[in-house]
Amino acid sequence: MDRARQWGLAWVFLALTIGLHVTDEALTDFLPLYNSLVESVRASYSWIPLPTFGFSLWLGGLILGVLLLLGLAPLVFAGNVYLRPVSYFLSVLMIANALGHIGASIYCQKLAPGVLSSPVLFVAAVALLVATHRGRRETTDKR
Repeated sequence: MDRARQWGLAWVFLALTIGLHVTDEALTDFLPLYNSLVESVRASYSWIPLPTFGFSLWLGGLILGVLLLLGLAPLVFAGNVYLRPVSYFLSVLMIANALGHIGASIYCQKLAPGVLSSPVLFVAAVALLVATHRGRRETTDKR
């Protein structure tokens, strides 16, 4: 299997896994917890521009984000080099997201909202990171 196909499959896997993770968060009341944490941070550090969200805006925005990622998949399968930085950024962001949910569960000694899908999110993000890096190396080696 060529590197662009591996990258594309990893991209789609992560996009679908993000959809699963959003579903997990929505079903386990992540948003009220997030909004209360943001309010706490704002009370101590008002200069940090963290937004709060209503459920519809939050869920709608995340659904659009997942659809956008899936819509970009043909470009990734084609090996579009301009999506490599996006791929790296998305991978690292989702690794941090997954570890945040897992870390919160360990710290609080109970399952945090969104933690059940976090291991799959972590694996998908690492897979995309590896596939992106391999694809970059292949392009560099061909020069």
